Formats: sequence, C-alpha cells, structure tokens
Amino acid sequence: MTDTTTTAADEKRLPFTEHLHELRKRLIACVVAVFLGFIISYNFAEQLFQILCKPWLEALPKDQTVKLIATAPHEAFFTYMKVSFIAGVGLAVPVMLFHIWRFIAPGLYEHEKRALIPVVFFSSFFFLGGALFGYFCVFPYGFRFFASFATDYITPMITTREFLRFSTKLLLGFGIVFELPIFAFFLAKLGLITAPLMRRMRKVAVVVIFIVAAALTPGPDVFSQLMMAGPLLILYEISVWIVHIFGRKSKPEPTGEKKGEALPS
Repeated sequence: MTDTTTTAADEKRLPFTEHLHELRKRLIACVVAVFLGFIISYNFAEQLFQILCKPWLEALPKDQTVKLIATAPHEAFFTYMKVSFIAGVGLAVPVMLFHIWRFIAPGLYEHEKRALIPVVFFSSFFFLGGALFGYFCVFPYGFRFFASFATDYITPMITTREFLRFSTKLLLGFGIVFELPIFAFFLAKLGLITAPLMRRMRKVAVVVIFIVAAALTPGPDVFSQLMMAGPLLILYEISVWIVHIFGRKSKPEPTGEKKGEALPS
C-alpha cells in the first residue's frame, strides 16, 4: 500500500539545480523588495529617526539643549542610511514571507501546510506588536530611568550611532520574543510539545528566558534585562495555554476495569 499523504515534491521530484534556480529567483525578489523599501524610506529618514528618538528626548531634562551628538562627519548620513534600511526591511517583510512560503510549501505535507499558514500570517503582526510594546511601554520608563542619573556634573551626550544601535536592538529583541506564542502554536500543531511538558519545564524555561533577555538586550544593565524578561515570562504562560487549547489531544489508551486486566476481544 502506498502512502496517500504524498506532496507535490514527492509526485514530481525536481533536480537539485532546479531548487537552486528557484531559491535564486526568490532571493532576488526579496532583495528587490528591500531595495524598493529602502528607497521609499530614505525620503522620510529624518522623520523616522525623530520618531525613534522621541522617548529619549522626552526623558531628558528640560533645560538640556544638546540631545544627540555626531562624533564624525559621516555619522548622521550613515545613521539615516541605517534607519532607511531597517524601515525598508520592515516594508518588505510581507513580500519576503510570501516568497519564503512559495519556496517551502511544495515540500510540505498537507497537515504541515495547515499548521504553517497561520504562523506565516500572524508572525508579522506579533513581531510588530512586540516592537510597538517596546517603543510605547518600555522605552519611556527605561529612558527615564537612565536619564535620571544626570546630575550637575554628568550630562548625557549620546551619539546618534550608539542610540540607534541601542534602540533598534531593543526593538528587534522585543519583536523576536513576542513570536514565542506563534512558535509554540506551530510546535503544538505538529505534536512536538504539550502543555504538561511546558509546565514541567517551567523552571528551566525561567533560566533560559533570563539568558535570552541578557543576550538580546544591548547593554549589561539589569534594568533592561528585567524589562525584557518580564514580558517573556508572561508570554511563556500564554504559550502554555495556547498549546493546551490548540495542541494535539492524546488519545486515552483503553484499559480494563483493573490494572493488568485483559480487554474483551
């Protein structure tokens, strides 16, 4: 008897060179999308950077005239270039996800496709939600905390390069950690994890979460690590419930009235 769950890749196997040609075509399309997004974003680079700096500017003392500084002639230019590139990648994400899906879909089984489609669709929204959470909820409190150490003889004078590196790494980190419920949903649909397993591994998960928070935060300070680890702990508990609701339900094994009793034939 042949397996009825064959995929299109099983029915018509392509040579390795055809897969490379398909991959090359998808990568070129993604690069073009990022380039077009970069061109569009560069026209608004100054406005985008001002929006990114707004929480920091509001956290500084009102009498401080110097907000950010540039320590090299080309620093402001490359800062705008980096902001434009990051925004261009964000604009190109839907196109990139589409081409990634078109490349991997022919090699998936039907149940894997059904599990992966919502992951591809909602991953962008969760990543954006994580970045917005970092910008609106974490940045104001975090920057006010750091700016509170300014005194009469200590004046915060942050370079545009360091501020962009710090803020984008935090936003990227929050976007990544907010993917945890989507990742848990996908693994649960494939039957790789269960809610009881996640509950048993809770202590290990707490340790891993603080390690991940330390790796994703740009500085060695404990405050920013706690600001990332806190939401991640909450997301882990939400993921447990997601796995409990959407995960595969294990079928109870038939048993007799007493342990070890043979079942009637």
